[in-house]
Amino acid sequence: MKENLKKYLVELIGAFFLVLTIASTALLGSEGVIAPLAIASALMVMVYAGGHISGGHYNPAVSIAAAIRGALPWKQFVPYAIAQILGGVIAVLLFAVMAKGSINGPEPSNFNLKGLLLAEFLFTFALCYVVLQTATTKNTQGNSYYGLAIGFTVLVGAFAVGGSLCAGAFNPAVAVAVGMLGIIPTAIVVWTIAANLLGGICAAIAFKMTYTEE
Repeated sequence: MKENLKKYLVELIGAFFLVLTIASTALLGSEGVIAPLAIASALMVMVYAGGHISGGHYNPAVSIAAAIRGALPWKQFVPYAIAQILGGVIAVLLFAVMAKGSINGPEPSNFNLKGLLLAEFLFTFALCYVVLQTATTKNTQGNSYYGLAIGFTVLVGAFAVGGSLCAGAFNPAVAVAVGMLGIIPTAIVVWTIAANLLGGICAAIAFKMTYTEE
């Protein structure tokens, strides 16, 4: 039980810093390439920091993919997801305290539903697929590039579709957080979460279909 609590705490911390970076760069940072680079870097360093303890998911979609793949016990999926979402919520609340008076509320973004669903699904699929291939197999065990691969997958998605076709969450915990920040409406949060989880499930199925076990 003690070891599991350590994992949940690591997941909370990683999700916290990921969401705090998203909030700060989206609402306080300058426009351009800085936000995607900072967000991808935050994810990368947190994956490296916590990957050896909890797997460094920080994302319920990744956790559900890992559970289907067999890299995470199903009984730990819900505690992982709660820790990840809680970390994001705490980050939003602390950001609101730190940035009080420094920001004006953003105009909520409305996206074409079909484009949003496809964009969030595809790049969540890519993210979860990369995680499974680089961080959960014996063939890639102990590699030094998995954090970079995972972070850069988010970077690619953020540049390709983030802010144009979708919020670029690729993560239900992030979707909840950007909804709290008022960046996207509640209805879009719900659709984003659904697309993210479906992307994680399909990535796990694709992994099982393509990977030859050692």
